[in-house]
Amino acid sequence: MKVDASDYLMYDAKTKTYRENPEQRVRDDVEKHYWLHVGRTIVKDWRLYVMLVPMLVVFLLWRYFPMYELLGCFKVYDQVLPVSEQLFSGFSYFKRLIAGGDALSAEFWRALRNTFLLSFYGLCFGFPVPIILALFFNEVKSNIARSVFQVLTYLPKFMSTVVMTSLVTMLVKQGSLTSSYGIVSQLLENLGLISHELANSGLLNDPRFFRGIYQLSGIWEEAGYGSIVYFAAIIAISPTSYEAAQIDGAGKMSQMRYVVLPCILSTIVIMLITKIGSLLSIGYEKVLLLYNPNTYVTADVVSTFAQRYGLEGAAKGIATAAEMMNNVIGMLLVIGANTIARKASDVSLY
Repeated sequence: MKVDASDYLMYDAKTKTYRENPEQRVRDDVEKHYWLHVGRTIVKDWRLYVMLVPMLVVFLLWRYFPMYELLGCFKVYDQVLPVSEQLFSGFSYFKRLIAGGDALSAEFWRALRNTFLLSFYGLCFGFPVPIILALFFNEVKSNIARSVFQVLTYLPKFMSTVVMTSLVTMLVKQGSLTSSYGIVSQLLENLGLISHELANSGLLNDPRFFRGIYQLSGIWEEAGYGSIVYFAAIIAISPTSYEAAQIDGAGKMSQMRYVVLPCILSTIVIMLITKIGSLLSIGYEKVLLLYNPNTYVTADVVSTFAQRYGLEGAAKGIATAAEMMNNVIGMLLVIGANTIARKASDVSLY
């Protein structure tokens, strides 16, 4: 930054001398008493800062302290010794996962591919649905009807993962001696889309249907809750924008295209960046409750791979290395998506 003398000194024509610029005196005073001002602000609004304490404790306990265990992916795992005292193994776990050439490496690449595909399909098919739902809510004029629709779409988000996956399993369950197969399976069979043998054996036992079931259940669970952000951005649009569009002869579709979507574009970009950041962050709970050994080929993801080898196989170093690679790739995706968004438009996450 180029500095000019006039920023600090002012020339007095009467005395033909220089004196300190009054504005600079104010800046120096503010800089001198900066921390005093911060302290007074904290004392004044201490109630707000106290409310931050639980969040900070949660982040410390569940986000930062567990990072210490990430050292395990560079150490020889020992159940007795703490991580700090274990022998250093370098990148041996990473080399085995990436280029091991054995069954373990093949399973890891399969899990990484499945993780990317499940997230990518969720981004392509699941990301637009909350936007469309928010546009629909905005067009419902009756407050009562809108409230009913919103509650019905928000409700699946507040069900536990166990309850949600149990409902999905019941809808596509296999037949038995005491009960028939699921309603969705019966419907697909009646429409001629699947055979009786496939419906009776259960769709969740066929790897071809796992990704479709996972995405549809994810949209059903997340769409309503995800529409809250977009609906809040839509109702913040000034009514004068709609009035100006109506004067120009714009109909409902034209108002959505030329008024609503441009006004919520910044929100869409921010949400898209965060969605891309979690492209490889699939929680193991839902997959673990839906998959089985018959569907590993399309259902096994990095989280379930790490859970299976870390807890069941006692290969904690391998599991930690797999999760480490997954998180690093996710971080690079966030940085890349944010850089592209900042260069393509004026909107970015940071």
